Amino acid sequence: MQVPMPMAQFPPAGAVPGQWTTGLCGCFEDPSNCVITCCCPCITFGQNAEIIDRGATSCGGGGLIYYLLAYFGVACLYSCSYRTKLRGLHSLQEDPCADCLVHWCCACCALCQEYRELKNRGFDPSVGKTSFEIKSRSPVCFFTYHISLAKLIWVKNLYYLLLLHVSQC
Repeated sequence: MQVPMPMAQFPPAGAVPGQWTTGLCGCFEDPSNCVITCCCPCITFGQNAEIIDRGATSCGGGGLIYYLLAYFGVACLYSCSYRTKLRGLHSLQEDPCADCLVHWCCACCALCQEYRELKNRGFDPSVGKTSFEIKSRSPVCFFTYHISLAKLIWVKNLYYLLLLHVSQC
């Protein structure tokens, strides 16, 4: 039995409803995420997508799709749809411009902002959908967390094999 994941989180204290809790260019508010996103944006995208899709899209699956689309230069067409979903879930403004334009011009900044927004609303994208299950402390959720962790390790190894293969081409 899977624990339902809450999506209607209230903004943190002091935040204005309908507005982002951090700015688009506030990447250095979370330096570790900034570095990860600049080096490999597919990781941050996968983490965000898993939370936004309530676990329907896995971190590894979303990241791999992003990676393949980025290879052809069209990842922004995929990632902007998740920004739109995130805005819809939390009633955020389309700011500073259209979602696709934000991802086309500032993909890393947009992914970092979305990651920070999820964190500020009580989610932990680095853990994924299991971040809700861990809080409940039920044995089923504990088991689910370890299975998800095993999947993440498997996806990471698959990713390294893919990079090795691509580098040899």
